[in-house]
Amino acid sequence: MRRAVALLLLGKAEVLQQRANPLSTVRGVQSAPSVLKMRYQVRRPMPQLRLSRHSILARDNYTCQYCGSRKDLTIDHVLPRWTGGPHTWDNLVACCRRCNLKKGDKTPAQAHMKLARKPKRPHFIPYLSLPLYLKAQGKDEWRMYLPFFEEFSFEETLH
Repeated sequence: MRRAVALLLLGKAEVLQQRANPLSTVRGVQSAPSVLKMRYQVRRPMPQLRLSRHSILARDNYTCQYCGSRKDLTIDHVLPRWTGGPHTWDNLVACCRRCNLKKGDKTPAQAHMKLARKPKRPHFIPYLSLPLYLKAQGKDEWRMYLPFFEEFSFEETLH
């Protein structure tokens, strides 16, 4: 909220919609902005998705890529590390403990197991992720300003 007020005072943004409940300040009660429109585009660097256990599980929708289970998930190297398999997006998948033990230090073909989907680096697209963030925050007043608000799923933003 502090940044929104600063942007308004500096003339860098304009209010499109006010909040229902006003702000109480030392100078009294003032209306609070709910939706702002920037007067010009602010370029920001594209955030890089970090390779982490959480990112791999989220990319794979918290589902074992061999059997579809959602319980007791670990991370599996599709090509085992000992054979030179890298620790990269393209070689890591979500895997339940049972399938991880069954596969062991073999490739999926050697273990007679099939991947549900070939692993790849997810794409982070801010304008697709914003509606998901707003939905999670319950920001329904933004809906009329974002025509694509209802069109995307979490899984689509990661693949």
